[in-house]
Amino acid sequence: MKGAITVVVEEAAWRGHRGLRPKLEAAAEAARKAAKLPAKSALTILLAGDAKLKTLNRDFRGKNKPTNVLSFPSTAPGYAGDVALAYGVTNAEAVKAKKKFADHAAHLVVHGVLHLAGHDHERDADAQVMEPLETRILAKLGIADPYASVGPAGWAAPDAQPSALGRATKKKKAVRA
Repeated sequence: MKGAITVVVEEAAWRGHRGLRPKLEAAAEAARKAAKLPAKSALTILLAGDAKLKTLNRDFRGKNKPTNVLSFPSTAPGYAGDVALAYGVTNAEAVKAKKKFADHAAHLVVHGVLHLAGHDHERDADAQVMEPLETRILAKLGIADPYASVGPAGWAAPDAQPSALGRATKKKKAVRA
């Protein structure tokens, strides 16, 4: 039996994109499989607004600004963790990069799930493993290489920098994806 992929829609704007939910679930499943997370590992995708991600980013990473995606790996047996996306940031990035919103959101889900599995992009050597893995997963989903115009170890986010791992909490740590 596969672990559940639960999608929680907190920001109503996410509902304005037809077919988005199954695309994000497929992206999460593809990333879970590629990252070799146990098939029974459940995870949650939170589709939130910028204010929620700003609060989480501040509380877990000490950065008082919204971000596109955060990952919260879990140490609980059978639960991989949570991936949270910010609607406004995700939309602005998609528009700026001239990408389809759903494709960009799916990329962020893949990116976040890979963080749940322990992948990182803080150091160039780590990014050179993680980013090609993302690209392969996305290609299987019919989504173009998000790093093609940025180059190896590049980050396509507006701040144009990969971020550090978040501060640890008792049970979870936030990871800027």
